[in-house]
Amino acid sequence: MRCSKAFHPTFRDDPSDAEAPSHKLLLRAGFMRQLMAGVYTLLPLGYRVAQKITEIVREEMNELGAQELRLPTLHPRDLWERSGRWDSMGLEMFRFEDRRGSDVGLGMTAEEVFAHLASELRSYKQLPQIWYQIHTKYRDEARPKSGLLRVREFTMKDSYSLDIDEAGLDHSFDMHFKAYRKIFKRIGFEPVAVEASSGSMGGNESIEFMLKSDAGEDWIASCEGCGYAANVEKATSDLPSEADEAGPDAPEKFPTPGVRTIEDLEKFEGGAPGSRQIKTLVYKVDGKTVLLLLRGDDSLSEQKLVDTVEGEEIRPAAADEIQEALGAQPGSLGGVGVSDHFIIADEALRGRTNMTTGANEDDFHLRGVSVERDIDIKAWLDLREVKDGEACVQCGKALAVFKTIEVGHIFKLGTRYSEAMGASVLDQNGKARPIIMGSYGIGIERALAAVVESSHDENGIIWPVNVAPFEVVITVVKPKDVECMEAGERLYDALKGAGIDVLIDDRDERPGVKFNDADLIGFPYRVTVGPKGIAAGVVEMVVRRDGETSEVKVEHAAETITEAVLANRR
Repeated sequence: MRCSKAFHPTFRDDPSDAEAPSHKLLLRAGFMRQLMAGVYTLLPLGYRVAQKITEIVREEMNELGAQELRLPTLHPRDLWERSGRWDSMGLEMFRFEDRRGSDVGLGMTAEEVFAHLASELRSYKQLPQIWYQIHTKYRDEARPKSGLLRVREFTMKDSYSLDIDEAGLDHSFDMHFKAYRKIFKRIGFEPVAVEASSGSMGGNESIEFMLKSDAGEDWIASCEGCGYAANVEKATSDLPSEADEAGPDAPEKFPTPGVRTIEDLEKFEGGAPGSRQIKTLVYKVDGKTVLLLLRGDDSLSEQKLVDTVEGEEIRPAAADEIQEALGAQPGSLGGVGVSDHFIIADEALRGRTNMTTGANEDDFHLRGVSVERDIDIKAWLDLREVKDGEACVQCGKALAVFKTIEVGHIFKLGTRYSEAMGASVLDQNGKARPIIMGSYGIGIERALAAVVESSHDENGIIWPVNVAPFEVVITVVKPKDVECMEAGERLYDALKGAGIDVLIDDRDERPGVKFNDADLIGFPYRVTVGPKGIAAGVVEMVVRRDGETSEVKVEHAAETITEAVLANRR
């Protein structure tokens, strides 16, 4: 490819509306352009990277013995209603009515369709199977942001394992886990594998692959001591026991005018620190009022609530619903004396005494509360988010909590979708058994952006060889100099003949512009061909990652560059 004929538009400055490094650099370097919120065109450079990532994913899936399919993007409402997800997916699913009046959804994932297809299987002898596709998905994100990290249209590799029993699922899950490790290493980064919530996918176990990045939206807790790692939606920690005073024989009511928050009560004379307060949150679970109690300095992990409490609709109660249920507004709420609503307490409150909480009367609180004596708690659950520095539940060392990008997610689905779609086979005894499924996803464009997030500097992107749009750029300093241009052409042809993905920058531009573009775009190797070098019989080779520069004899240049590239292919 020649730069003079290529469409590689670059910007000198960062776009004003871009925040994440990958968003800025992919726009500046000419890899993509935004069409509308959350929808991007991949330009030639970006598409080349996406194709290389796709091929790595395909190679590793095929290595598992997986079979590639291509499923429709248009999904009938009936299929999603059978799984119960037509309504639960909410506004994230694009939906429309066709000319016949039938409801259609644009596929955001494909469990229903794969399970429907699996209903054609008849015998356990046809199992196990692994099917996959690499196809476009659609999600109507409420807040698309950060370029390719959160979009409304994207390419996903989604694969599905079909097994006769749990042991088979465990094996398929483990194979995918190892394959994902290889995929990400070949792409150019090594994420942390963490325990995660399965969310709307269902199933009893899932693992996310998370890449540490300030541009991420997910928080994980990780222990360097033993390797424990989990999404904060799932993570737990080992809290030290609190030495509380016994307190009075009964709660004591006291006025707290203007106190509306945990922080207000901490500062109020006669108040209490957050660790000695009981925070009361009011939720609606399928229309019923539920009180959630946490320590005042803790935060609720709503996903833990969703994962552990059965209910089709779980949401925070509105202000008028809270007033009607408890007779007070937030800031003065508590569980003492409440008998007509279900109360759930976080485990961190178990055994606590002499605590302070709202009195269910505006501007009044109760002190001296013994949690288990004074509150009719119906259930104890782990509801809190872990915090940085808390003790690891496995080894006791300090946890680190940090932001990450989710680059892959694997699920043990069990029989949720196969039962809904009637996908069963006859076992060895001739008995019908639902197929046990696993689901495994990688977003192609998100992986592309994640590489940039993890591999860039102040000058631009630093692509790993495996996924670089071109492995080598030959920068001809003076293309109008016949000897210089001919030397560049000979090297270009030799590298192409050796199977190297090479670009020749033959533009009539200043050398500084070409060098800056090469660094911005991030080619792993830049080879400079200039009149002075040719006169001396050498070309200059620069390694983008570390800036290492060396002079290479012209007669050995193709061989030397080829060896360097092949040594870094994975």
